[in-house]
Amino acid sequence: MEEQTMYQVSTLQALALGYSRAVITVEELLRHGDTGLGTFAHVNGEMIVVDGRCCRADETGAVTEVPPEEGVPFAAVSRLRSARVFPLEKMASIEALKTALDLKIEEDFGLNSMHIVRIDGFFEEVHARSESAYQSQHITLKDVLSQTQRDFSFSQIEGTLVCVYFPDYMDGINAPGWHFHFLSKDRTRGGHVFALSMTEGTARLDKISRIEIQLPREPAFDTYALKEASGDEIKEVEQGSR
Repeated sequence: MEEQTMYQVSTLQALALGYSRAVITVEELLRHGDTGLGTFAHVNGEMIVVDGRCCRADETGAVTEVPPEEGVPFAAVSRLRSARVFPLEKMASIEALKTALDLKIEEDFGLNSMHIVRIDGFFEEVHARSESAYQSQHITLKDVLSQTQRDFSFSQIEGTLVCVYFPDYMDGINAPGWHFHFLSKDRTRGGHVFALSMTEGTARLDKISRIEIQLPREPAFDTYALKEASGDEIKEVEQGSR
């Protein structure tokens, strides 16, 4: 079987420092994976890729499928093979879910590998966020979100969590630890998740040992001092801290 690959567009450091121009299109992204998450050019909403379809959650939490020509500045996708399938019982918090997933990947000695997980379940509450577009250059993601981000909640809802895990040593390439985006079963609501409670669910998990990164091709990318991106700032904007 062909080795499973995480395909990533740009780096989180670049996005955090304000590089939000399109690197590739949605059409090209979907050639490399059917499950994943990211954002769109100028941070115009949260991306959820499920079943090979790319959706955008806008600043109200409303979801639409995006056209193939839409620009992508940052994303991570893979082809979900569902190597491990297991049930999840009630999770009172996102921290409890992260702990349960950590235990599953530890069973396979996977803490230093990447993972992609899809969880289909019923959620008592999902607290999420998204944002509207903000055209800028060299303005940090934190500052952009302070102007454009909106929080919202969904109650008693069935849907899918797309979960991506990167190990600590890859900090800056992507956010270390778990990152969750939500899409309702009817594909009408979603966003970047920072809190939740789940009644039950079924998880499909794949361990990934290979990554391909498409860096921006334009000269402007080389004007960013990527090492200056703050780890704490990345954690705040990408791991759900408010």
